[in-house]
Amino acid sequence: MSGSGAPEGDDYSATVLGSHWFSGPPDATKRMTAPEPVVPDRVEGSVLRFGPGVTAAMPAPFPVGVVTAVVPAPRRRRLAGLRRYALAAFVLAGVLAYLGWQRFGPGIEVQDVAVRTDPKGPDCDAAADVVAVVATNGRPGILTYRWVRSDGTRSEQLTERVPRGQREARLHLLWTFKGTGSYPAKAELQLVSPGQRTAAVDFTYRCTP
Repeated sequence: MSGSGAPEGDDYSATVLGSHWFSGPPDATKRMTAPEPVVPDRVEGSVLRFGPGVTAAMPAPFPVGVVTAVVPAPRRRRLAGLRRYALAAFVLAGVLAYLGWQRFGPGIEVQDVAVRTDPKGPDCDAAADVVAVVATNGRPGILTYRWVRSDGTRSEQLTERVPRGQREARLHLLWTFKGTGSYPAKAELQLVSPGQRTAAVDFTYRCTP
């Protein structure tokens, strides 16, 4: 202990007490009164200042019953994500619609029928190659048809399968002639389905000895 009464040691520090603190035994001659409450000078956010030069960083207490609000994601980001999903859904729907139309859409349709052969006719004891050209819309399907000849004969119903993308079908009739002389001939194609159409061609068989 030194003469000044201050304790010796490295841990000693002097503390300046505010005016509202008192030390030592109370003065019996003075009436004891409770210290007046200290009012903060000002409030700045969560920092309360008490007295000149003294600060205390204190978190602002949450009032009872108050729930903190969660900041939502930016609206622009949500809208951009929705637009991306909408575009992807639109493209997917378009692809599915196209595939469905390709598979289950309208079937084959006949747009035109024409029949032709060599106008000179076949040679002696030879066959005339009569060809019917059927123009379609390129859809897959089956053509049902028959040939009718001017000699009074007709074929049974025949079928021709047309693949997707093929816009023309060629149907052949081989009509064989024998003997000498001249014979005017006519070959007619009767389309039964899809739709009903007819087309014919005339030619002459000539064979001289």
